[in-house]
Amino acid sequence: MIILNIIRGICMAFADSVPGVSGGTVAFVMGFYSEFIESLNTLTSRNSKSQKKEALTFLFKLGIGWVSGFILSVLFIASVFETHIYNISSLFLGFIIFSLPLIYREEKETIAKHYSHLIYTVIGIVVVALITYFNPVSQGNGLSMSMNHFSLGMALYVFIAGMIAISAMVLPGISGSTLLLIFGLYAPIITGIKTLLGFNFAPLPLLICFGLGVIVGILSVVRLLSKLLITKRSQLIYLIFGLMIGSLYAIIMGPTTLEVPKPPMSFEHFNLVFFLLGALIILGLEKLKTIKQ
Repeated sequence: MIILNIIRGICMAFADSVPGVSGGTVAFVMGFYSEFIESLNTLTSRNSKSQKKEALTFLFKLGIGWVSGFILSVLFIASVFETHIYNISSLFLGFIIFSLPLIYREEKETIAKHYSHLIYTVIGIVVVALITYFNPVSQGNGLSMSMNHFSLGMALYVFIAGMIAISAMVLPGISGSTLLLIFGLYAPIITGIKTLLGFNFAPLPLLICFGLGVIVGILSVVRLLSKLLITKRSQLIYLIFGLMIGSLYAIIMGPTTLEVPKPPMSFEHFNLVFFLLGALIILGLEKLKTIKQ
């Protein structure tokens, strides 16, 4: 089980490090989502020491794989993200579009006969579209320019983005990286982490603010979302669909958030091969779940 959980963690990290599906989606598709959520709940609730130890052991094994996978993914993605942005964006579109029917199939009984909750899907789409359109680094205003005058306002923005992005880890839907892309922070965070791994501490203020947001998110938002998945699951699933559909627009606009902004993705930039590769990866994860069962 140690090796299996490490592999699970690596798969979650690959998902969390790229805009598309979340690590929660991977956990859902691979069949260990409930165990993952229950372990998080155990650590943040008043459970016995033995229960917390068991949960911590599981999450530690998962964490080894996650950290390893994330570092490898960041080192690779940061080197190709800007030069192959349209190919990668096509891959991300494949991730999301082919994840939607899988999540619908898994949650069909939950959302059936709750069609009034479709309003949450509309809310999700509108929220993502508005954040994408109005984020501070859209329209060619790269974060690197702001980083030369790292203000309190920008620090607060990065903090909140980190808090929200980490919450997406427990949601079987939109990924934290997609949310960072929506906020216009994906490329700066990924590049900053790679730069820091090379012992260049210039992006440290950015990453500290982001890290503090992640910690606060783990301690608060994640716990809240875990409860909502139990008490308001139908509404939350509809909201997830909205966030995922809205994130398609965020991915299309993703090139505008680069340090050297590029035009939004168009049919001319779309790469069918990478799109289908994204679909094959998602369907492959679903097949792994079937084999395990």
